[in-house]
Amino acid sequence: MPYYVYKMNEGLNSMVKNLECLDEFESFKEAKNFARARRSEQSEGDEAIVKVIFAANQLAAEEMLTEKREEPILREWEK
Repeated sequence: MPYYVYKMNEGLNSMVKNLECLDEFESFKEAKNFARARRSEQSEGDEAIVKVIFAANQLAAEEMLTEKREEPILREWEK
């Protein structure tokens, strides 16, 4: 399964995300280095997030990136 590198921007509200597939890689190391290079090229005002995701295909990757995840529960000692 390949690694995909995506650029994510918030849409009109927090439920909608604009996804742009930047590239696809066979190894994690290549994908990680590509994502780091893209992050370093971003300007300070750019709030886009560059993510690496491992998925069977591009559709599965986009579904995983857009699904709503619950906030982690903080324990008293973690605050």
